[in-house]
Amino acid sequence: MEFDSNKSIYLQICDTICENILSGELAPDSRIPSVREYGADIGVNPNTVMRSYEKLTSEGIIYNKRGIGYFISPDAKEIVLQSQRNEFLSQELPKIIKRMKLLGIDPSVLKDA
Repeated sequence: MEFDSNKSIYLQICDTICENILSGELAPDSRIPSVREYGADIGVNPNTVMRSYEKLTSEGIIYNKRGIGYFISPDAKEIVLQSQRNEFLSQELPKIIKRMKLLGIDPSVLKDA
């Protein structure tokens, strides 16, 4: 896994898991690799993976069955969709709109794209 130096590794791990949920690679109630397995697979410290799993658990995206492992929550896709939509609308879209205004791009050209 290639990491971006501008963003914390644990957040990038969260993003990857969320993308896999949205793409359907990770189905509801499917088991994900253990902290140690995933850390070894991507070459990071298991504590970093644990931090990612804790964040995803607190957001309701994954859950832990003690002694068995971590699983994708039944409503994970809806949670991720809502979260990423909110992030897009509040953070990314305003930047895009500002850039379009600076470049003199009329929003009507988006219909043809």
